[in-house]
Amino acid sequence: GSSRHRVAIIGSGFGGLWATEALAKAPVDVIMISGTSHHLFQPLLYQVATGVLSEGEVAPATREVLKKQKNATVLLGRVTEIDLAAKKVTSVSPLGTTVTPYDSLIVAAGAGQSYFGNDQFSEFAPGMKSIDDALELRGRIFGSFELAELCDDPAEREEWLTFVVVGAGPTGVEMAGQISELAHRTLRRDFRRIDTTKAKIILLDAAPAVLGMFGDKLSGAAREQLESIGVDVELNAKVVGVDNTGVDIVDADGNERRIRSRCKVWAAGVSASPLGKQLAEQSGAELDRAGRVKVNDDLTLPGHPEVFVIGDMMNLNNLPGVAQVAMQGGKYAARQIIRRLREEPPGEPFKYFDKGSMATITRFHAVASVGKIHLAGFFAWVMWLAVHVMYLIGFKNRLTTMLHWAVSFIFRGRSQRTTTRQQIVARTLMARLEAEQAQKEAQQMEVAAAE
Repeated sequence: GSSRHRVAIIGSGFGGLWATEALAKAPVDVIMISGTSHHLFQPLLYQVATGVLSEGEVAPATREVLKKQKNATVLLGRVTEIDLAAKKVTSVSPLGTTVTPYDSLIVAAGAGQSYFGNDQFSEFAPGMKSIDDALELRGRIFGSFELAELCDDPAEREEWLTFVVVGAGPTGVEMAGQISELAHRTLRRDFRRIDTTKAKIILLDAAPAVLGMFGDKLSGAAREQLESIGVDVELNAKVVGVDNTGVDIVDADGNERRIRSRCKVWAAGVSASPLGKQLAEQSGAELDRAGRVKVNDDLTLPGHPEVFVIGDMMNLNNLPGVAQVAMQGGKYAARQIIRRLREEPPGEPFKYFDKGSMATITRFHAVASVGKIHLAGFFAWVMWLAVHVMYLIGFKNRLTTMLHWAVSFIFRGRSQRTTTRQQIVARTLMARLEAEQAQKEAQQMEVAAAE
């Protein structure tokens, strides 16, 4: 009945989903609240953007994943407010607001793209954080080749055939590698006027290395492999401007220059969900520069043992913002809640087991660092395939993903090249509409105040 312990979980990503599933047999009612109705397998998002996979393969419906878990309820809504004192979560949907009371709370709302204070860049350089982002990028990437084919002016054609990826972490590297494969393999025979193999793919980063977190040896191997497939790697290059026709950068020596390009991808920097700020203000917890909450070693919010903050939203021992940290954190938080209900002692602090990290650069070539093992090349790529298939949810997704991988990696096709104009323009136009709406409301308030 209603006396059961209520666990509210914010977010349907790796943290939220793993926590929910870990509570399946516990005597609790789980309410998962998420702004999207799907569970996004973010590490494969770049393959949706480059036409390898469909969005359904990397984002199954959360309800479908949890349909057999009777104690879990899924609610659609963007959480706007957490009230720690009243133990309530407020979320909004097109129907209005929903208030969810809780006994325990797990906050796993993830992170968004950070433009380091230059949010105006986002209009011209979409990030890579959501299905919307991936489909918009797919439209922009394939659309650039289409428009280059129409172009009579060689200088402008070159702008359409220049792709700039900002950020040389795993997402940026994988993205640049895939755009290069598109230009050199997939689209080579599809056009009549342009030579897609002449496309320029530029990978930029203000840091001095590609995949810095993998160490010098693998970082060097990744850079060599990228250069061998025609990606132009430019490091120590800080982006200071992004507009419709290009990117302005400042090199290490202070020299400013411009790269003319019509298609930009932003794969640098993340900032945690703004809910972190609310938690900090109400609890006195600290935030780091990326907006992550500094948590206790049992992943709880200081002063609030009933609230756990996990995944990309937490700052603990400098753990990276990767899926494994969120999954393990979600399981740990669930176990802590179960322990408390059984009135057992709290047990060990959270210990992250690092299963290693890997990034794929092109077909048949990846880098993997697992413990003391550092691999680059084909074998690392096979490991990458195995790990990603293993974590995909649901048999049919694994099956169709493997089929699409065969199509793209063994042959040169891309099964998912469909794009629409709406996908490309919707985000910008919606943002403009919202801004206009806000402006109107502000003016109406001024008029009312003046009366």
